[in-house]
Amino acid sequence: MFDVAAELRGGVKGPRHAWDFLRAFAAEWVGVPVAAGHGSPAEDLDAAEQELGFVLPSALREGFLLLGSRDDLTRNQDPLLQPTGLFVEDGVLVFRRENQDCAWWGISLDEVEQDDPPVVVQSPDGCIPFLDRMSTAWVELVLSETLFADAAPGRGLHDACELPSSSLPALEAAFTRVDVPDYPMWVGPDDSPVRWYAGPGCLLRRDGLEDLSWLYVRGCTDEATEGIRRTVPGRWERGS
Repeated sequence: MFDVAAELRGGVKGPRHAWDFLRAFAAEWVGVPVAAGHGSPAEDLDAAEQELGFVLPSALREGFLLLGSRDDLTRNQDPLLQPTGLFVEDGVLVFRRENQDCAWWGISLDEVEQDDPPVVVQSPDGCIPFLDRMSTAWVELVLSETLFADAAPGRGLHDACELPSSSLPALEAAFTRVDVPDYPMWVGPDDSPVRWYAGPGCLLRRDGLEDLSWLYVRGCTDEATEGIRRTVPGRWERGS
């Protein structure tokens, strides 16, 4: 089974590595390979640049061209905007919004000329650093949106539990930390940092501090999800 932690050992090394990972993830983990027509139309991106008055960072544009029309990978929880929906707010080019419009993700206009610029997120404390490169933010976006997707029958339901500190050893013994940097959850410090774990066919995200955290999980099959529940003790929302 596809192992996200193994595939990302050493972190996201740049846009080319991100695109290779996302192609493999879509094919092997989601079961639907990236194909022609799965990206946003180039003319929509051209129109967005014309409307905005500047050229999009290459890592942002290339990601749209690769999978901007794959709603299953990009628009389940906190959706990627359509190219023609990109906008500027408070000096930030916004490309993704929280599902209830409580927050957004974007690129500072001061850094928009970089090929692979850092990403910021809106929070109650204002705009704060999110991830240091857009290519890494694409990987995070797809992992998060896949985690909360409504899977096809047999492809693994997502689940969640409030994670007691006593269950942390079981989590860390059974699953491997994914080499994505810690990053903040937009709602605030109590739900930060966000950390990813994985195993073959298993994807897990822990939000929050050691004594107060939530664990969100999904297996690529129903059996894999059930295996996570058995391995990590907790009050699971959908099972035990």
